[in-house]
Amino acid sequence: MAVKRVWHGWTTLENADTYQQLLHNEVFPGIEAKKIPGYRKIELLRLDHEDEVEFITIMTFDSLRNVIDFQGEDYTRCYVPDAAQKVLKRWDQRSSHYEVIETREYGT
Repeated sequence: MAVKRVWHGWTTLENADTYQQLLHNEVFPGIEAKKIPGYRKIELLRLDHEDEVEFITIMTFDSLRNVIDFQGEDYTRCYVPDAAQKVLKRWDQRSSHYEVIETREYGT
């Protein structure tokens, strides 16, 4: 059964595009380079608010064991590289982990 690791971070309006590019060019490729067993994908969501921009990352792993392989025994601890901390306004200190119990795709 798959596990989704969900995390939130917020930037100022001015730093949003910089943060998004940092994720695309450095952070996500760095995660992929770790070749973590059971790591399947990462999704990035963005919501522009009036005074800040919210980002959500959703990582998919085959199991909780794979999340521990990625983050260690304290697996709920957030993963925010130094470069990302410099452009984030605030962020969740902990990630949430959800078991995928059903997936449906329309039209496939």
